[in-house]
Amino acid sequence: MGWISAGAYEVALDDGGKVICRNAKGRQLKTVPPKIADDPAVVGLRQLTEWLDRHQRECLATVERWMIRSLPVPTAALVALWPDTAWQAALRDLVITDTDGTVAGYLRDADGARGLGLVDLDGDSVRISPDRVRVPHPVLLDDLDELRDFATELDLRQGVQQLHREVFRRTTEDPRASSVDTYAGGVYQRFRFLAGRAVSHGYRVRGGQAVLSVVEDGRTIEARMWLGDAGYDEAETGPLGWTTEDGTALTLGDVGPVAWSEGMRMAADLYAGRDIKSSEERA
Repeated sequence: MGWISAGAYEVALDDGGKVICRNAKGRQLKTVPPKIADDPAVVGLRQLTEWLDRHQRECLATVERWMIRSLPVPTAALVALWPDTAWQAALRDLVITDTDGTVAGYLRDADGARGLGLVDLDGDSVRISPDRVRVPHPVLLDDLDELRDFATELDLRQGVQQLHREVFRRTTEDPRASSVDTYAGGVYQRFRFLAGRAVSHGYRVRGGQAVLSVVEDGRTIEARMWLGDAGYDEAETGPLGWTTEDGTALTLGDVGPVAWSEGMRMAADLYAGRDIKSSEERA
């Protein structure tokens, strides 16, 4: 972006989105002088910076939703979005599959005439032009460790955490049970500390529970972890269970791999913030 007049000065945005200023002699100043802080050019640039930040966050959040739901995404949509640098940063280097789940490669480009540019699993640059692709949740990738290693070799950097997202797979848990207590017993000195951690990490707090909604195979499932009663000072993470959207409890065997992984990820996240000393004394 070029320089814009602001009174006796000129202002612009640097590569990091910060408003910078230079005087009439062309010398860049350390800060924007207070006397032009309300100049329309300065205000406009700051508003633009705020919009760009919001736009970047929205792009990342949208692509993450595609991934968590493993939604089919039209190739035409990727082509249309790719010129936008914020969308490109969110999409670049993601593992994509065809609609039946076969890994196609790491996304590197999207062009209307040439299709999608990928690095395939042999390390070759290829072009494909399917009608739709998927951005799969990592728990659905059978060769996740190999894909992670190969991405590291290629020095690929994902804007949306896909390959290095923590995943959990059901192992020896009784499929007839209705909850797991792997991350129960994490003590917090104040309920508001635990509830605050849940909210700040993107989870809802409702009725004394941390709640995460996951849409899998067209069905909405809620992972729910008991946090405690807001009327008490101390709080403790409780069992984790899954329900339908109307609150009907599910057995563990009825929970899909994505809902399981995301629910366990939430529980592990909240347990990690516990007061370790208090938790050990309680155990």
